[in-house]
Amino acid sequence: MLCGQAAAAPAALPDIRMAPEGTEYMCGGVGRDEQAFMEMVSPRWGATLEFAVSRGPRGQFDEPVAVRVVNKYNGEQVLDATAHGPYMLARLGPGTYDVQATLGTLTLTQTLNVALGAPGRMLFLWPSNFDIAAATHPPQALAQSQSAR
Repeated sequence: MLCGQAAAAPAALPDIRMAPEGTEYMCGGVGRDEQAFMEMVSPRWGATLEFAVSRGPRGQFDEPVAVRVVNKYNGEQVLDATAHGPYMLARLGPGTYDVQATLGTLTLTQTLNVALGAPGRMLFLWPSNFDIAAATHPPQALAQSQSAR
């Protein structure tokens, strides 16, 4: 940024993506501005999923999380995607869904209710003693980074 510049260039907003199942979703929320944006638009989406590590700073989670959403009553998979960032917003219709969020080898599962005019929201909170680096990076990459020390 140039000194004396009157206004900063607008930050890039997260992209809206389409899952193969036909469900739109958006991921992001890293940093204060993007987190504020995601919080602002979340009421317009059917579901807001937040990912965090216990005792970790909010809005700093940026590990890849495999997310799978299945209609609880008919078993139809409505979303299978990887979230990057602490938030995933999804355009889910009213219904009850089983949501699985997998970080490395640890899968957390919750039931999400989405009502007409009342979006569903849930927090997936991994324990603070969960070794994210070991779970999300291939063993060879970990060995190389440790031998470089």
